[in-house]
Amino acid sequence: MGDSIVLEGVPMEWHATDAQSLAIIDREIGEHAFSPAEYEIVRRVIYATADFEYKSLIRFSELALQSGAAALAARTTVVVDVPMVQVGIAPNIQNTFANPVYCSMEAITRPQKEKSRAAWGIETLARRYPEGIFVVGQAQTALTALVELIEAEEIRPALVIGTPSGFVGMDVAKERLADSLIPHIRVEGRKGSAVVAAAIVNGLVDLAWQAYGRDQSGIA
Repeated sequence: MGDSIVLEGVPMEWHATDAQSLAIIDREIGEHAFSPAEYEIVRRVIYATADFEYKSLIRFSELALQSGAAALAARTTVVVDVPMVQVGIAPNIQNTFANPVYCSMEAITRPQKEKSRAAWGIETLARRYPEGIFVVGQAQTALTALVELIEAEEIRPALVIGTPSGFVGMDVAKERLADSLIPHIRVEGRKGSAVVAAAIVNGLVDLAWQAYGRDQSGIA
């Protein structure tokens, strides 16, 4: 059985070992400049990866958490790049706001030689859900395709979470996301993964449920 504890004002079910791990993270991080909500996201990522470097790599645009939480509460469609992200976030979303979650790899598309399956799929879903929440955890090509649609003003997402890893061109894709006026959460540099993306989403869902859950309790 898990013990019900409150972390940074966010009620969750945790086992004792989880609480101990989070206490270690708090101790090792020490002083920081994150807001309580941002810190909850950063701590979730470090807990999922055991990598404290993410403390200095995660970036939040202005109003990213507010926009994302409001979109979740409004049951905005969530589009992800790979099944690993979908599997990682679906249980928490279904137990709270019950947003539709679609994966770019499963989208029905026309074959495209010049684009990856993930890129073409996310482009197809983005045009279908132009104001959705987009989570790109693994496929750099999908993030690039998404940024191109944003720059062309074809879509205006409620939130973009961009955490793919990569060595060639990844910094450029993330910088273009940073330069956009779209609310977003990104990981700087080469690091990132689907695990990081799922941790960010699940942290945001818990924060949003705390803020809006009382009004949404009938859908859970």
